Amino acid sequence: MHVSIIAVGGTIDKVYFDARSRYEVGPPNIARILGELNLSISYTVNSLLRKDSLDLTDADRQLICAAVRNDPSPRILITHGTDTMVATARHLASIPGKTIVLTGAMEPALFTTSDAVFNIGCAMAAVQILPAGVHIVMNGAILAAERAFKNLETNRFEERPLET
Repeated sequence: MHVSIIAVGGTIDKVYFDARSRYEVGPPNIARILGELNLSISYTVNSLLRKDSLDLTDADRQLICAAVRNDPSPRILITHGTDTMVATARHLASIPGKTIVLTGAMEPALFTTSDAVFNIGCAMAAVQILPAGVHIVMNGAILAAERAFKNLETNRFEERPLET
């Protein structure tokens, strides 16, 4: 099985620039994290964007959609910032026949307290077993993109119940 990973930035890829006293989005940390493991599946990492998700535009989302559509792999994992992950997931909903999983982190992957490694592990497993569609994998949960939201009070992703 092959998983195509598309990195678009967000907190998961932030690095601290001491001279500037601020964080900026750097190269995809997922490549370093997965490279340290003895995985039995093949994967590629495409660094498409290096943006904070709050800075993503509709043109960026169209670029992400085109990258997913044109990728030959039926299994796509996207690392993304958490603030607008749901908006991007909803843009991807029109792409048929692919299992698309979005994940990210609340703290940069380089922090020892980051949830990045856990979320990436969950997302790598989920992208292999989920059916075609768009899913968000965060905080130990697999969420349907159309019902997912970031709960700012609890600082985690949750799913709205189905309307009856």
